[in-house]
Amino acid sequence: MTAEAERKMQFLYALRSRGVTDAAVLNAMERIDRAAFIRHYFTDRAYDDMPLPIACGQTISQPSVVGLMTQALQLSSRDKVLEIGTGSGYQAAILSALARRVYTIDRHRRLVREAREVFETLGLANITAFVADGSHGLAEQAPFDRILVTAAAEDPPGPLLAQLKIGGIMVLPVGQSDTVQSLIRVTRTETGFDYDELRSVRFVPLVEGLGRET
Repeated sequence: MTAEAERKMQFLYALRSRGVTDAAVLNAMERIDRAAFIRHYFTDRAYDDMPLPIACGQTISQPSVVGLMTQALQLSSRDKVLEIGTGSGYQAAILSALARRVYTIDRHRRLVREAREVFETLGLANITAFVADGSHGLAEQAPFDRILVTAAAEDPPGPLLAQLKIGGIMVLPVGQSDTVQSLIRVTRTETGFDYDELRSVRFVPLVEGLGRET
């Protein structure tokens, strides 16, 4: 077995041991190479289950959290997905392997530009990335089957709830500080919204407005 194959096997084992058990999600995470989304001297940590810094003061989430959030969405190949917080583009790439169409938004122009370059290199044609204020969602493409938010808000943003289809699922971290956050799943029903608390997490805050250019 090559060193690369062994690292990938250990990577998948770490995901399973932390609760990522959905076969389709594991397959997507095996196919999409996290190293493609990490730059400079952090590339040798690509298969470690840890968050890593990226540009604009943001992070690429640890793989097990990416897997658990993706698994919680219960995706089908017919779904149209909105992601708030493109970041490195890694989470959007995983979503693109499981859904029909992915729209992803980030407030930082540089991150969107760099993510688009990776999507093009990998041939991920079903992702569209926008520079926008993610707290407002993407009304012109609504409603969405699934919404994933990769930054923490105090409460699920109203515009995002409104853009979720009946029967749709949104997964997001909520919390009033960067130390106490819960990952929740929101399911829209005919009469309102059902909430499930999944686990404790730690994400950067959801910030309104566009980022300053770097």
